[in-house]
Amino acid sequence: MTRFGNLELGGESEDSPHGRGPKELVKDEAYYFAEARTAHENARFEQGLRLYSKVLEFNPSNAAAWTGQVQMLIELGEFKEAGLWADKALERFPSEPELLAAKAVALARSGDTHGALVFSDASISERGDRPYVWLARADVLLARAEQKADYCFERALALAPQDWFVTWLAARIRFFYRQFVLALKLLQQAVELNAGHWILWLQLGECQQALGLVGPARHSFLQAQQLNRNSREADLALLRLRETGLKTRLRGWWRRLFQS
Repeated sequence: MTRFGNLELGGESEDSPHGRGPKELVKDEAYYFAEARTAHENARFEQGLRLYSKVLEFNPSNAAAWTGQVQMLIELGEFKEAGLWADKALERFPSEPELLAAKAVALARSGDTHGALVFSDASISERGDRPYVWLARADVLLARAEQKADYCFERALALAPQDWFVTWLAARIRFFYRQFVLALKLLQQAVELNAGHWILWLQLGECQQALGLVGPARHSFLQAQQLNRNSREADLALLRLRETGLKTRLRGWWRRLFQS
């Protein structure tokens, strides 16, 4: 069964990312929405997809959950499927600004930058005071290789100046388009806002590694590992970093050997 079909059926049952809670805990719409948000904040996009689906089992009219599903599909790199799911959601909520914005991102990353701009325009005309609407606009403009994307990032961050989550999302967009220096700056800001969150350190390390900053990357991965002892991602990141360092040293050794 495709993921699209899985969503249609409500997906699999999903308990809390932190394990089963007390028996008296009521697992209702609010519970699953909070869990979906937590999954998103920890880059658990597959889990977030299923949890937003659970929200819709309780309330099919929860527009934020529909939007969340589209955002999870985008993060998973399934852009065409995200666009299809956005279309389905827009039949119910044709004027929902963040849904229009998510549809714009799905189109932009699928290669339809003209259509993406149309949906982005519509989202801004509906509600231009939401950070995600401007982050999506920046995403679309980067896909179109337009310089005005910088202004859109500034607008988004100005609307949520102390929100690490918005700053992190901005960094993820920069990283997707391989703007590693700008992504690094945003991740450093996000860490200043929330130094205790492991995912920020992990992605800071990934950005540092992409820039060849091996020492700082190792420090960031170790911080992520200390903050989340169960993070397989941090363990793998450190392993890959060591392997990269070993390969670099071996290349240097062979180069010196043949030059001598």
